Amino acid sequence: MFKNLLTKALIVTTTQLTMILIAVASIFLVFILIAIVKMYKLKAENKKLMQTNAYKDYEDSDEDIPSGHLYGDN
Repeated sequence: MFKNLLTKALIVTTTQLTMILIAVASIFLVFILIAIVKMYKLKAENKKLMQTNAYKDYEDSDEDIPSGHLYGDN
Protein backbone atom coordinates (compact mmCIF):
# COMPACT_ATOMS: atom_id res chain seq x y z
CA MET A 1 0.00 0.00 0.00
CA PHE A 2 2.77 2.43 0.93
CA LYS A 3 4.71 1.51 -2.22
CA ASN A 4 1.63 2.11 -4.37
CA LEU A 5 1.11 5.53 -2.76
CA LEU A 6 4.77 6.43 -3.29
CA THR A 7 4.72 5.52 -6.97
CA LYS A 8 1.58 7.61 -7.55
CA ALA A 9 3.24 10.59 -5.88
CA LEU A 10 6.32 10.34 -8.09
CA ILE A 11 4.48 10.11 -11.40
CA VAL A 12 4.68 13.34 -13.38
CA THR A 13 2.63 13.69 -16.51
CA THR A 14 4.13 15.03 -19.70
CA THR A 15 1.86 18.06 -19.48
CA GLN A 16 3.14 18.90 -16.01
CA LEU A 17 6.72 18.39 -17.10
CA THR A 18 6.19 20.59 -20.16
CA MET A 19 4.72 23.38 -18.04
CA ILE A 20 7.64 23.21 -15.60
CA LEU A 21 10.18 23.32 -18.43
CA ILE A 22 8.41 26.26 -20.08
CA ALA A 23 8.40 28.16 -16.78
CA VAL A 24 12.10 27.52 -16.18
CA ALA A 25 13.00 28.43 -19.76
CA SER A 26 11.02 31.67 -19.57
CA ILE A 27 12.80 32.66 -16.35
CA PHE A 28 16.19 32.05 -17.97
CA LEU A 29 15.08 33.96 -21.05
CA VAL A 30 14.23 36.97 -18.87
CA PHE A 31 17.67 36.78 -17.24
CA ILE A 32 19.37 36.60 -20.63
CA LEU A 33 17.40 39.59 -21.92
CA ILE A 34 18.32 41.61 -18.82
CA ALA A 35 21.98 40.75 -19.35
CA ILE A 36 21.85 41.81 -23.01
CA VAL A 37 20.23 45.15 -22.15
CA LYS A 38 22.80 45.73 -19.41
CA MET A 39 25.64 44.92 -21.81
CA TYR A 40 24.44 47.50 -24.33
CA LYS A 41 24.04 50.13 -21.60
CA LEU A 42 27.57 49.49 -20.34
CA LYS A 43 28.91 49.60 -23.88
CA ALA A 44 27.25 52.98 -24.46
CA GLU A 45 28.57 54.31 -21.15
CA ASN A 46 32.07 53.09 -21.96
CA LYS A 47 31.92 54.80 -25.35
CA LYS A 48 30.81 58.03 -23.69
CA LEU A 49 33.62 57.83 -21.13
CA MET A 50 36.22 57.16 -23.81
CA GLN A 51 35.26 60.42 -25.49
CA THR A 52 35.74 62.58 -22.39
CA ASN A 53 38.65 64.97 -22.01
CA ALA A 54 39.97 63.22 -18.89
CA TYR A 55 40.64 60.02 -20.81
CA LYS A 56 42.21 61.88 -23.73
CA ASP A 57 44.47 63.86 -21.37
CA TYR A 58 45.58 60.67 -19.65
CA GLU A 59 46.15 58.93 -22.96
CA ASP A 60 48.26 61.81 -24.27
CA SER A 61 50.41 62.05 -21.15
CA ASP A 62 53.56 59.98 -20.76
CA GLU A 63 52.77 58.87 -17.21
CA ASP A 64 53.32 55.29 -16.20
CA ILE A 65 50.24 53.31 -15.32
CA PRO A 66 50.16 52.75 -11.54
CA SER A 67 50.18 49.14 -10.52
CA GLY A 68 47.41 49.55 -7.96
CA HIS A 69 49.05 47.18 -5.49
CA LEU A 70 48.71 48.27 -1.87
CA TYR A 71 52.24 47.35 -0.78
CA GLY A 72 54.22 48.50 -3.79
CA ASP A 73 55.81 46.39 -6.48
CA ASN A 74 57.45 43.60 -4.48
